[in-house]
Amino acid sequence: MRAAWGLLALGLLVGGPGVADAATSSRTQYSGVVNLNEASASELDLLPGVGEKAAQRIIQHRGKRPFQRVEELVRVKGFGRKKFLKLKAHLTLNGPTTLKVEQVAPPPEGKEVVAANN
Repeated sequence: MRAAWGLLALGLLVGGPGVADAATSSRTQYSGVVNLNEASASELDLLPGVGEKAAQRIIQHRGKRPFQRVEELVRVKGFGRKKFLKLKAHLTLNGPTTLKVEQVAPPPEGKEVVAANN
């Protein structure tokens, strides 16, 4: 009986008002790339999960030795394999930094977004 009450309480906590709020809030969408060898601290700071201090560590690292491969980011303190894999699609060593961050509203409730194949 105790287990049943515990599961009921857990269900109420999980499905509480916070869930609906999260579903209606906007989400962040990233497009473009950041050049690890040329980006400014503010451009590096745009990357998901990278703050001002992490951006400064990247700049210090490339000052000693420019990145030869984007995978070398894991040599910078605070960047492990998991974080690197999250950022990999937005990293480059060639060309300009083009990363854009946009807040995208979720689709209206009850409607699905379907991509058309043309």
